[in-house]
Amino acid sequence: MNGVLGWDIGGVNTKVARVVRGEVVDVQARPFEIQRQPHALGPLLVDMARAAGMQPGDAHAVTMTAELSQTFRTKREGVGFVLDHVLAAFPTAYIGVHTVDGRFVDAAAARETPLVVAAANWAATARLVAQTWPEGVLVDIGSTTTDITPIVAGAIAARGRTDPERLREGELVYSGAVRTPVEAIAPTVPLWGKPAGVAAEGFAVTGDVHLWRGQLAPGDYSAPTPDGRPATREFAGERLARIVCADREMLDEGAIGAIADSLWEAQVDRIAGAIARIVRRHPALARGPAVVTGLGDFLAAEAARRAGLQATHLSARWGSAARHAPAAAIALLLETRLEMETMAR
Repeated sequence: MNGVLGWDIGGVNTKVARVVRGEVVDVQARPFEIQRQPHALGPLLVDMARAAGMQPGDAHAVTMTAELSQTFRTKREGVGFVLDHVLAAFPTAYIGVHTVDGRFVDAAAARETPLVVAAANWAATARLVAQTWPEGVLVDIGSTTTDITPIVAGAIAARGRTDPERLREGELVYSGAVRTPVEAIAPTVPLWGKPAGVAAEGFAVTGDVHLWRGQLAPGDYSAPTPDGRPATREFAGERLARIVCADREMLDEGAIGAIADSLWEAQVDRIAGAIARIVRRHPALARGPAVVTGLGDFLAAEAARRAGLQATHLSARWGSAARHAPAAAIALLLETRLEMETMAR
């Protein structure tokens, strides 16, 4: 039985899910910074496909966010680059590129309309989630960003389609579970009983906050650490001390804990505010669940509760595939479409 591989190709992480007969049979994720080794993308795709159990005849569904990388001067250039490497990696395979309005197009059409396929991964997840939860808010927090998508009457009710539009509408929040610099979270943190300014030097990221607090496992710290030292609680504490230009000889566990807790509160409150803003546009959603997923589902769940919603974890239905929901979603969506086309013949 042929399967479908769903690809979510990002600027710092790439994920693939293999689906057979409506079941996600394998999920793979690899940290990969396209800006550092752009031409290593093709070999990475081949290696990940083999690890996921790709078989001859498998189709490929593609979505991407890598086009935003500073490697590329325009999104058009980035979309073309990703498609070139996908086609080179799987030259004889059927390849469908997901669009923000829910279609699958071939690579040639995707090149002609790059803004329709760029950063459309959130829409794939929302479209599939809507089949189970026709009224609700999908909150997907990855390593870098938060996607907040309203679902009304079984359809996506987002105002934005492109990243700039979604940022404007509060449906995309640049705050994630690992890579966000802490100075982008809060301008001050508590230090010895008073607020202290945060050094804007990239000393620590949100991964250090959540690692210190025990909400993120070292293996889930899916980015290089700011200082190049290991992703452990000990070194996370050192990085957090440095954001107030101190070190662990100057700050004890309590002081580091206060800094981490303050940053946690600020990040959750910002995301909760964005969720609440979207619910105000669609009052019926105040009765629906917030379906939370992604690497930062623990953040999403708390933010949803603060916004007055009940959190429902997508992982309860999708299992481990929920952490990489867009890859699984586009594979399932393309498999359904191909089956319908076969039946119509």
